[in-house]
Amino acid sequence: MRENKKPNIVLILNDDMGFSDLGCYGGEVQTPNLDGLASGGLRFTQFYNTARCCPSRASLLTGLHPHQTGVGHMIRDDGLEGYRGDLNDRCITIADAVRSEGYGTYMCGKWHVTRHLGADGPKHSWPCQRGFDRFFGTIRGATNYWKPFALTRDNTRLDSENLPDGFFNTDAISDEAVTFIKHHIQSKPDSPFFQYVAYSAPHWPLHAHEVDIAKYNGRFASGWDELREERLSRMREMKLLDESWQLSERDPSQPPWEEAQYKEWNQRRMEVYAAQIMRMDAGIGRIIDALKEIGEYENTLILFLADNGGCAEELGGPPAKRDMEARLSTETTSDGKSIYRGNDPGIMPGPESSYQSYGVPWANLSNTPFRLYKHWVHEGGISTPLIVHWHDAIKSAGELRHQYGQLPDIMATCLEVSGATYPEEHNGKPILPLEGTSLVPIFDDKDNGKEILFWEHEGNCAIRQGDWKLVCRFPGDWELYDLQTDRTEIHNIADKHPKKVKALDDLYQDWTNRCFIYPWDKLQEHRRLSRQKR
Repeated sequence: MRENKKPNIVLILNDDMGFSDLGCYGGEVQTPNLDGLASGGLRFTQFYNTARCCPSRASLLTGLHPHQTGVGHMIRDDGLEGYRGDLNDRCITIADAVRSEGYGTYMCGKWHVTRHLGADGPKHSWPCQRGFDRFFGTIRGATNYWKPFALTRDNTRLDSENLPDGFFNTDAISDEAVTFIKHHIQSKPDSPFFQYVAYSAPHWPLHAHEVDIAKYNGRFASGWDELREERLSRMREMKLLDESWQLSERDPSQPPWEEAQYKEWNQRRMEVYAAQIMRMDAGIGRIIDALKEIGEYENTLILFLADNGGCAEELGGPPAKRDMEARLSTETTSDGKSIYRGNDPGIMPGPESSYQSYGVPWANLSNTPFRLYKHWVHEGGISTPLIVHWHDAIKSAGELRHQYGQLPDIMATCLEVSGATYPEEHNGKPILPLEGTSLVPIFDDKDNGKEILFWEHEGNCAIRQGDWKLVCRFPGDWELYDLQTDRTEIHNIADKHPKKVKALDDLYQDWTNRCFIYPWDKLQEHRRLSRQKR
């Protein structure tokens, strides 16, 4: 038994998964390990991410809003403080913070918070330079699951042409996390550890093993309309939703299931997506088993959440879009075959030679009962499951928590449970004050004092104060909702409450001025002028 009894922390993030996909949140996907953590811990019903991968990861890791870290959009340098596409020196990571309390710090999976991707380029914002003792994963975003682009160990790029037979990225992330945990206990038996596990699943491309896909054969044959209604019913039974909240309408761009074309292909898309999540859940099970094997399961805080809502992106289309997708994949499969990119109903997704996404209608299912998707800050884009398990400290097993929170709160929570102090400076340079509020009081169903939440991504913006939410889908006008009675954002009451709109808008403008946020249309113009000068 180790002398330092500070709890270990395992933070698990997955990629592009909707609010209601997990079994314990009402979905069809078989997730027995996450369901087990939920039944032995807590499920949060009103926790939020920031609607997109890079900004969410930056906010999660640092306890700040994304623009404050320099990753206000994606990993490109726009020459503006909030939009450098690279973690700046005005923030620290959770790993930096808990190191001061003797924690070993490890990361497996998708980093995606730096524009410096080259093996021979700058590495100041790679994991091992941002607080982590060890790293295994990908520095950039989406990639072939069997042959990941830019797979990296610590600071060294691995050869994707010489990966072991049977390599699969989701499995590798899980297995490396287990290895790091076991090695830590062997080498530093008296020290706690912080393990960050950032899965790329179920982000496109739709890659999964046939044995996993087969388990969902026919499961989605009733179509997106009926399945959304079934999820709504299960979520109400679980008390995840208020009975009065109405189901948002089917995305108007999509037909009713009865009129949909290519039903076999459409079903297959969702089957592969479900298989991706199931494979991830199995890996989480191996991490749990490792914690039990080393006698640290009871003294480990485990948190699981997603980086944004379900992703409605349809792959293929204009040449520029295809070029972007090509940059995110290898040219050939692991056995040398060509890769076809694009959502072609003539090609079934799943194998490595395909490169597809599950698209609008299934993202609509993933985000049941909410509106919109990844990119947007209506509830469908920002609502995430949050499962918290800590055997030694959480005594209300299986309960729900309806208090709201946001990504910066994860840093604040890790600080409290580790005993670490958020510093005023790091490496001799001042850093920005912590924006998060610890969730620990909520574990005991108390109020943690959180008052206001903010979002901005690509001009889509929102503020939540209490049950009031002011939200805009760029370039539209402000909409106002009372989330206590209408969390699915169906009844816009902005015209009825102009003073509330004005008060919330004032708070929002103050926040944007403080956090280096540029109006989206002005940022687009800035980019255009910058291109002309080159």
